[in-house]
Amino acid sequence: MTPNASRSNESESAQLSASTSTSSTSPTSSSTRTLTLALAQIHVEAGDVDGNVDRALEAIGHAAEKGADLVALPELFTVGYFAFDLYQRAAEPLEGETITRIREAAADHGIAVLAGSIVEDLAATESVETPADEGLANTSALIDSTGDVALVYRKHHLFGYDSAESELLVPGERLEVASVGEFTVGVTTCYDLRFPELYRRLVDEGATLLLVPSAWPYPRIEHWETLSRARSIENQCYLATINGSGSFDDATLLGRSTVHDPWGVSVASSGDEPTLVTAELDPGRVDRVRAEFPALRDRRL
Repeated sequence: MTPNASRSNESESAQLSASTSTSSTSPTSSSTRTLTLALAQIHVEAGDVDGNVDRALEAIGHAAEKGADLVALPELFTVGYFAFDLYQRAAEPLEGETITRIREAAADHGIAVLAGSIVEDLAATESVETPADEGLANTSALIDSTGDVALVYRKHHLFGYDSAESELLVPGERLEVASVGEFTVGVTTCYDLRFPELYRRLVDEGATLLLVPSAWPYPRIEHWETLSRARSIENQCYLATINGSGSFDDATLLGRSTVHDPWGVSVASSGDEPTLVTAELDPGRVDRVRAEFPALRDRRL
């Protein structure tokens, strides 16, 4: 990890052909540079680590071709969230093959990448402090456009409802932000959406763009849409949810990757098929919304 980077989820080209792209309708300040964000809603096949990583790398290249500055991948895009029996076999350190290949792709294409997330082998990771000496974690890495790791986030809230995640994984403790362009980026994961205090802590660290790699299944569409919109509204920042596409034995991912602006308006979204969602984000819009409607300033807790 670079010492100054941190501040405190069949040909994939065919599957990615249906792209939804929308940008904020507010005028862009001449003093700020917009950021083009891409959400790679790739097909995730249970246990097919090689195929899933290949699809992720193809999506990174596709996003770069479309001019994206930052592309984000879904939660556990390597093994598939619901493939619990395969977690141990798919586990690797942050210095392992998957993150290494994504770092190389980021540098080759000159694009920042949220590799969110992999099953991390905590005992084997050497470059970043871990929350335990051994065990597994649900770990995302934000990689800058030179291929350096800028931020590491391990999922804090592990899902226990009809899921083995809380039994198999170690919860994370790190909470940091990093710069991408003129945005300050924070990362959370899927079930974290239900815990608003986590997002407020990131905003207190200066976050203006929140990325949420996920593996959110049917039928909880209303929760998915409501929680993500609420987190963007209450924190007055951009928030992007990056879901996967695909079915497992007991679950089907609902897709619907979405970018919300600081007013909570959906500016880009998808259905449940593999696709690349793109949106142009204006960092000045966060400042303007917070100045116009200063709810964060009026906090008492």
